[in-house]
Amino acid sequence: MEDNMKEVFTADKMYKVEMMKELLAENKIESFILNKKGSELLLGDILLYVDEKDEKRALEIIAKHEM
Repeated sequence: MEDNMKEVFTADKMYKVEMMKELLAENKIESFILNKKGSELLLGDILLYVDEKDEKRALEIIAKHEM
């Protein structure tokens, strides 16, 4: 992962991360998903990253809509 990417959301279910990704896209913020779940036990989290220049705005948007 590049140094300028910042984690803005974490969840254990892909649909939650996809919803936040779509919400950010609607607000013209590009985001990237990193799935850290293990394949056998499905342990771990799914992370959503944005460019550091978008971090503050992304966190504000997510805070308003978080489930």
